[in-house]
Amino acid sequence: MFPEVIRCFSPVTSDVLVQVTQPMAIDLCSPPSSLQPRAHFGSGPQQKHRTFYELRTYCIRPDQNAAFLKLTNEKIHLRTAHSELVGYWSVEYGGLNKAFHIWKYDSYAQRAEVRATLAQDPAWVSEYLSKALPMLTSQDNEVTYMVPWSRLQSPLQEGGVYELVSFQMRPGGPAVWGKAFQAAINAHDAPGYGKLIGVFHCEFGLQNRVHALWWFESPDHRAEIRHTAHHDARVVAAVRNNIVNLDSQRNQLMLPCPFSPLK
Repeated sequence: MFPEVIRCFSPVTSDVLVQVTQPMAIDLCSPPSSLQPRAHFGSGPQQKHRTFYELRTYCIRPDQNAAFLKLTNEKIHLRTAHSELVGYWSVEYGGLNKAFHIWKYDSYAQRAEVRATLAQDPAWVSEYLSKALPMLTSQDNEVTYMVPWSRLQSPLQEGGVYELVSFQMRPGGPAVWGKAFQAAINAHDAPGYGKLIGVFHCEFGLQNRVHALWWFESPDHRAEIRHTAHHDARVVAAVRNNIVNLDSQRNQLMLPCPFSPLK
């Protein structure tokens, strides 16, 4: 006779809680599979494929912003020859002198190979990298996966603006906040309060960070839709249910660059 130990996952602290209950009989002749712990460990839906998206943010010297974007427009083909560019934007509101871009990779091995090849590409180094780096004050990147219930979409038409909404959720992962977060996003997407392009969950960078990328016809169109959504009881209820899991939120309105695949 041994005391029964039940392990469970705390949705608040992410700690493993141990509870000892009354003794139970254990058949030592039973196969090992019958002696496995009862609890299921996990933080939510798992990634089913290796494809990931690298989100990069460049902060540009204020006096070099126009020159940097012009150089990138002229030389970006040297970079896209090696891997897939999803989109490239200039931040208009919510941050000044910033460029934001998304790159798609099939695996970490592919990304490592691309980076190694670029470092040995004389045209890329001499015609772009050596000129662009002095124009920057900082660079940041995050490795993200698309959440299981989202897929990369296209805008309704070329032109318009994009909004990147970055949510810093509380620790615990999608097992804690996933359903409420999905409901809040769907409450905006399903009625057409903006065109959802994709939802990205951070793997490397700040943990429990999720980015939602939206498309609108114009900044005024976005403002009008937001005003309407705030009077939709379904949106209000979903947002209130999600906000208990939210630590902070940042919104940036972005303009697609001429060479961006997502326009």
